[in-house]
Amino acid sequence: MKKRILRTGFTTGTAAAAAAKGAVEFLLEGRPPQAVTVALLTGDRLAIPVHECRPGDGGAACTVIKDAGDDPDVTHGAEIGAVVRLHAPPASGEGSRVVIRGGEGVGRITKPGLELPPGEPAINPGPRRMIAQAVEEALAAHGSQRAVTIEIFVPRGREIARRTLNERLGILGGISILGTTGIVRPMSHEAFTATIAAGLSVARATGLDRVVLTTGRRSERFAQRRWPQWPEEAFVQVGDFFQMSLELAARRGFTQVILAVFFGKALKMAQGAPHTHAARSELSLEALSQWALQLDGNKALAGRIGACHTAREAFELVAPSHPALLAAVGRRIVAAAARFAGREVNIRSVIFDFAGNVAFDSEKQV
Repeated sequence: MKKRILRTGFTTGTAAAAAAKGAVEFLLEGRPPQAVTVALLTGDRLAIPVHECRPGDGGAACTVIKDAGDDPDVTHGAEIGAVVRLHAPPASGEGSRVVIRGGEGVGRITKPGLELPPGEPAINPGPRRMIAQAVEEALAAHGSQRAVTIEIFVPRGREIARRTLNERLGILGGISILGTTGIVRPMSHEAFTATIAAGLSVARATGLDRVVLTTGRRSERFAQRRWPQWPEEAFVQVGDFFQMSLELAARRGFTQVILAVFFGKALKMAQGAPHTHAARSELSLEALSQWALQLDGNKALAGRIGACHTAREAFELVAPSHPALLAAVGRRIVAAAARFAGREVNIRSVIFDFAGNVAFDSEKQV
């Protein structure tokens, strides 16, 4: 069976740039464009369909439907818009003639540590460059020297933001307008890795020197219950990005990283998998079986582990009766993480059982 080629898409930043260019063309030509071409941050150009244009509020508003291609992106299908108003040409020395603001559904930054300071709309520098360039192109094509005010808006932005970690990062009231290239590549997880980087930056900017890395919402809830005195910024969900998150934490200057995980991810981390989704469960259990043999030559235990079908089944076999093997997994996590983070970072591993109790804590081990 022929493998299907995954379809690329475009970012919210590209959508905002296209909406802004469409609104300028509408104002200058008197008719709404069906599509506009925008320059991406890669230097390539992309034609984007315009969803809707309308006059009003002393200017014009156009919207674009964000298309993430085959990438699982919460903003796929979202309407991204721009209200554009034209003004008299700026006097010499007055600065940029393109002013970009955030409107309804675009989040506002309230915490330090992100690419923009608190108080600014969450429209990242890359998308701002794209928006400004798209508008300048439209003006130049018509020989216009007018100044422009652009307000980016996302009609369902507040609702969409509830499915992101924006509030944790201190981005309130809507989504972020993102994009480092302008293109969304399927399964690149660019938005998720950007969120990890932002979470670590915010944690460091708020004065924290230790951070708890979890792989998802459930392990994070248990970690927050384990350390209720720590602020929410101290907890960062990293998904499967084991190596990347540790390297980033080291670069940000954290002195301690705590990995708080369930047994399935623990096994993959213990094997040193840079990206824990890549290691198949069967291989994880095979490794665990070999570790059991190496520990005390327990062939019966190794055979029973090898017969398990899931990490949970293996955990229920190991955790209550074989603490030394569980500890071996935890120590291997520390060793693997230390290789990624370097010697300057103290690594601590915590393995939860499936009820959220701590089954292993490397800090408690002698």
